[in-house]
Amino acid sequence: MGSVTLAESAKLSQNELVAGVIENIITVNRMYEMLPFDGIEGNALAYDRENTLAPVATVGVGNTDGVIGAGATSGTNQTERQAAKDPATFTQVTSTLTTIMGDAEVNGLIQATRSNINNQTAVQIASKSKSAGRKFQDKLINGDGSNYNFTGLIALTPAGQTIDTGTDGAFLSFDIMDETMDSVVDKDGEVDYLAMHQRSIRTMNKLLRDLGGTSAMDAIKLPSGKEIPAYRGSPVFRNDYIPANVTKGASLLTSYLFAGTFDDGSRQHGIAGLTADQQSGIHVVDVGESETKDERIWRVKWYAGLALFSEKGIAMADGIKKPA
Repeated sequence: MGSVTLAESAKLSQNELVAGVIENIITVNRMYEMLPFDGIEGNALAYDRENTLAPVATVGVGNTDGVIGAGATSGTNQTERQAAKDPATFTQVTSTLTTIMGDAEVNGLIQATRSNINNQTAVQIASKSKSAGRKFQDKLINGDGSNYNFTGLIALTPAGQTIDTGTDGAFLSFDIMDETMDSVVDKDGEVDYLAMHQRSIRTMNKLLRDLGGTSAMDAIKLPSGKEIPAYRGSPVFRNDYIPANVTKGASLLTSYLFAGTFDDGSRQHGIAGLTADQQSGIHVVDVGESETKDERIWRVKWYAGLALFSEKGIAMADGIKKPA
């Protein structure tokens, strides 16, 4: 009689199972680590942006032509003096919270008999929480404000802060990067971040290599201790939520480059994530047992949004073409 077969012996054994779940759904977004969050009361935050400044004029001493307002009827700066009593004007902007939510439902028998190595409920809740974070990161870039989504960076960037790359776009260059950074002025020209798809970062690295005799990139250390590249002293974040397949003119597969600032808590600069002040971050609620089946329901939810306080705190170059 022959020895026991591998198939037969398997009936009396069990493969070792590693505790935990190895992540295989990963999208890189190091910018997310640095994004500040602001807790707000209510479901929206309203703030005022300057529209026009209250004008002033130059006037002479003891000269009746130097009067301002309606009495200014002559002189080379008459129009300026007539406007010198006008007030400043403002534009009110509202950023709203939305609900990011999902239910983790686990059968009672499965939880009771299949949780000896990995707790079935904990794994499902962790997966829902990961999905909530990924949903926010996606809408941070791509949200259009419709269907209960908040508005993301692509739609928030005003036309005046969008860099012209031509009808069909352009390949990434130092000139485009510089122009995008130079358009960010709300912190006296300080730029807190550059963000681009990994494909664009590869192009940037090639540009640096082609210079010859230079290091691949300066580096900045994040609070987590990780180092990321920097350009002109500003961190360059890889953000794979930035689309890389946008059509512009006759060009296919174009992407975006962002430069901007983070708010510093003053609600005056750049961008900040929003969350409910009384329930900040991701929360897990035990909804209880299902009425129709043997399942316990855990609700994972996050009240979140995004604010762009200063329009001068962001700039975007679109139409960044894929290298041939």
